[in-house]
Amino acid sequence: MRLVNHERNAVDLRTTPVHLGLESRANPVEGFAWDPEVLQAYSAAVAADGAEGRMVMIFDGDGLGDHWESHPAGDELVVCLSGSVTVTRDVDGVPDRVLLGPGEATINPAGVWHVVDMEGPTSILAITATLGTDHRPRTDTRPTERVGTPGPEEAP
Repeated sequence: MRLVNHERNAVDLRTTPVHLGLESRANPVEGFAWDPEVLQAYSAAVAADGAEGRMVMIFDGDGLGDHWESHPAGDELVVCLSGSVTVTRDVDGVPDRVLLGPGEATINPAGVWHVVDMEGPTSILAITATLGTDHRPRTDTRPTERVGTPGPEEAP
């Protein structure tokens, strides 16, 4: 995993996220993967950005999300590019659902647990504050106790 400076070629946000950092920097994250070792390297590479760092990525999918997540360092913007997506937030134990169609967006507030369900083939764009991100497996309608894949800041 490495941050690329001054990329001149097209970047596929489905496979290569872009990190937005301090001083309006935008760096493609080459070799990114949802693997603890890669997440640790990413966290170390962007540590100086602290809570101001953001990851921009496109996700394609179909079906129910398999995990809840929370981003304590900042809000997350979720944009539906195609298809239909339901974002469910756990707000004080009560599910808050937002249905998005193409071109529509929602903001997940900092620290709020949420899950994304894609109804049919769907693409979303997410702009995420990654510092301290936590994931929990989806075993119920609400987040369960802390287990699962660590976020970028928690990878061993």
